Amino acid sequence: MAEASRFGAAAVGAAQGQVRPASALPAQIRPATGRPSAPLQEGATGGGVRLLLRAEGVALLLLSMAAFARFGGEWSFFALAFLLPDLALLAYLAGPRAGAAVYNAAHSLVVPAALLALGLAVDWAPVFDLALVWAAHIGLDRALGFGLKYARGFAYTHLGQLGPVDPW
Repeated sequence: MAEASRFGAAAVGAAQGQVRPASALPAQIRPATGRPSAPLQEGATGGGVRLLLRAEGVALLLLSMAAFARFGGEWSFFALAFLLPDLALLAYLAGPRAGAAVYNAAHSLVVPAALLALGLAVDWAPVFDLALVWAAHIGLDRALGFGLKYARGFAYTHLGQLGPVDPW
């Protein structure tokens, strides 16, 4: 029977058709260029999953901006409101745990989705526009690799560590 890997499935060597134990799997992700990248931090995504999550960020940004334009939002409002979610960074003054909690609350799609639904339900354009701008901000952050934060510090995200360890 195939030996289970740490991912819950059998690790099969494609070329030889043989089963390899999880300990034989590479510790680093090797992008298509063949260059090894930095080892993944605990709780971070990598490889194709990370690329997919960042592509979703691009899609969210573009879709939010397209909806904002289609429904007649004022671009001056977009420019003024775009960086408002980053005011959550001020919570890091109270420490990394509080900073991560507030940052994650401001950079999760839960509140913008609720505002979008409210704006649609009661035909309240300013709330609808704010939700689209907020979603666009989150999309740009995800596309740039600024994921949800861990309490260890600002640089530790679900998309990988920020900074020289993981420059992209």
